[in-house]
Amino acid sequence: MKRTIEIMDTTLRDGEQTSGVSFSVAEKLTLSRLLLCELNVDRIEVASARVSTGEHNAVNEITQWAKSEGLDKRVEVLGFVDGGTSIEWMLETGVKVQNLLTKGSLNHLKHQLKKSPSEHFKAIEDNVFAAQKEGIETNVYLEDWSNGMRNSKAYVNDYLSFVSTLPIKRVLLPDTLGVMTYYETYTFISEVIKKFPEIHFDFHGHNDYDLSVANAMEAVRAGCHGLHLTVNGMGERAGNTPMESTVATLKDFMPEVSININESSLFKVSKLVATFTGFRIPVNKPIVGENVFTQTAGIHADGDKKNNLYFNDLLPERFGRTREYALGKTSGKANIQKNLQKLGVTLSDDEIKKVTQRIIELGDKKEIVTTEDLPYIISDVLNSNIEQKVKVKSYVLTHSKGLRPTTAVSVEMEGELLEENASGDGQFDAFMNAIKKIYQRKNKELPLLIDYAVRIPPGSNSDALCETLITWKNTKKEFITRGLDSDQTVSAIKATEKMLNIIS
Repeated sequence: MKRTIEIMDTTLRDGEQTSGVSFSVAEKLTLSRLLLCELNVDRIEVASARVSTGEHNAVNEITQWAKSEGLDKRVEVLGFVDGGTSIEWMLETGVKVQNLLTKGSLNHLKHQLKKSPSEHFKAIEDNVFAAQKEGIETNVYLEDWSNGMRNSKAYVNDYLSFVSTLPIKRVLLPDTLGVMTYYETYTFISEVIKKFPEIHFDFHGHNDYDLSVANAMEAVRAGCHGLHLTVNGMGERAGNTPMESTVATLKDFMPEVSININESSLFKVSKLVATFTGFRIPVNKPIVGENVFTQTAGIHADGDKKNNLYFNDLLPERFGRTREYALGKTSGKANIQKNLQKLGVTLSDDEIKKVTQRIIELGDKKEIVTTEDLPYIISDVLNSNIEQKVKVKSYVLTHSKGLRPTTAVSVEMEGELLEENASGDGQFDAFMNAIKKIYQRKNKELPLLIDYAVRIPPGSNSDALCETLITWKNTKKEFITRGLDSDQTVSAIKATEKMLNIIS
């Protein structure tokens, strides 16, 4: 039989201690529903008692909803040993479970509370029985437990012996300062479980040394019964143990345990938390980062095509995501083909080679190319086989405050290099005036420019491409030419060059 690990999410309480983060009443209620009903965490810690009127209102809304769904015993609030004030607050808001904050190290007890262990134990006992009398269950936090195990282990053992005699459901073991190594986590939790096998222990990690996921794994391996996590690793300082990475790690590397989390909802909840908090998810953050399921190197895309050589167990579909293949200077033919498959487009090897070369050129300019840009690149490359009788060899575009824009242009026509300068109302207008001078010298007419449209590929969030479509009219017909470049004026010049070759 697999051992089930309880997952308690504390995004709405400890995660809200991220500097600059404060959830509104509506946001807390929305996330509570998602966490319990969609992500399917076992419990949620939603607030600290006595903090503010807004917190009071939020907890009241959450407990009313949870009670209507039969989930009220899965909603928890941080309480304090304060002579019953926190209990009164919980009664007002309908809370049924308190996570009582107590001292897990002699150092904290002596210097913060300035009490003896016996005085602290008596106050805890009074609180637990007062809560029980009001129908409120109690879990206890041993604040600074990790340092307690390092420096005052006798005190921790005395404390656990004491609470084991009380009507307490769970003992919560925090690495409050995020100082534990995974070796210590395993050793310390193994010790307390061996001495107190009848107690349910949760581990509450912080990520100051970036060891929180490893510590969570070792806590489970040592026999702990529950873990405290936050979405996106939100929390004070370097944050808490991140929900996303921990869930994936437990499922993939610890087959002896099970968890109830619906991992396909992790990405959705992560994005919502990022939206509510204003804290963007790093693009390389495991599981939920924008880039973590994106292959950039062409050799990797090629390997995926050949028996999934670059896949691991972290398949994006598990988390409601899809694998992407980036377009850039390292893309190569395989990446292009993957994106073409996504678009339902088939090209010849020669055409793919031309498209790849254009993407590499954009990549060398440090431009970001997306799948939405690809149809424009394809169209531009495949429609560039007009015979080039006229070439815009070079140009200088100037724009100065208080002066009209000017352009110097060099055009090769019928084997002759022609140059002109002109000014205009804008850089492209100046360019066109210079071209007109050249054509007047050759007694050639230019069509009228009757429409000019600029756009980026729909759906693209990149700055790689700008498409300019120009409608021309001569004595015979109207026609459109298009130019594609990262610069708007240059794309218009490319569209004009195509027009010059059409009329030649």
